[in-house]
Amino acid sequence: MAIIEWEKNESVAIINMCNGPNKQNPEFVGQMNRCFDEILEDKDIFSIVLTSTDEKNFCQGIDIEWLGQKMKDQDFDSIKSFLHGINAIFKRVLLMPVPVIAAINGHAFGNGAMLACTCDFRFMTKDKGFFCFPEVDISIPFLPGMIEFVRKAILEYKFNEMILSGKRLGAQELEDSHVIVKASVNKEALLKDALEFARTFMKKRGIFGELKKRMHKDIIRVMETEDIEQIDSLSLFIEG
Repeated sequence: MAIIEWEKNESVAIINMCNGPNKQNPEFVGQMNRCFDEILEDKDIFSIVLTSTDEKNFCQGIDIEWLGQKMKDQDFDSIKSFLHGINAIFKRVLLMPVPVIAAINGHAFGNGAMLACTCDFRFMTKDKGFFCFPEVDISIPFLPGMIEFVRKAILEYKFNEMILSGKRLGAQELEDSHVIVKASVNKEALLKDALEFARTFMKKRGIFGELKKRMHKDIIRVMETEDIEQIDSLSLFIEG
């Protein structure tokens, strides 16, 4: 069963996460990679819109039920493999040679909000959903690379507030804080706005990808060094 699908709309690839809350687990990683591979094979695609088919959720982050069971089973190899895999997804978006636009149609929590932050641009509905980082309340700190790539999307004063409080933000506050391009009135307007914006990009993949590689080189360095060390040691899990 597909939990992530994509369709072509003129020059835009629309990736639909279609598994309710769209929690991230190994299957999520595998199917997202498949979509990216297929999209990049089509040279007539010049942008990607990432969204969800669910009425309430964009992406609620890591599949805590899956993770909890693996912790109970002491299956640490599976946990490490997943964490490396989802970090690789983040890195692929950061370096994607076409613009990636998040159309946030509902709740984006934790790793779901981070996925949106890896994107080049973000839109969100006014009528549904919150955007937040609850890690401070569940004792799971950001990986070093996550802190770096979230900072590219969220101004420092707002990031400081969000990461330390776990505060939930709506679309209008995110627009006012320049985290998103636009707060769309509803889900239908969201997709329309994101697609119209996506179609303005017809850039050559070579230069677009090279610019992103140079812009994000420090983020990628941290992800490929400090993140790997912390994942392999599972030091991102904090007691108390």
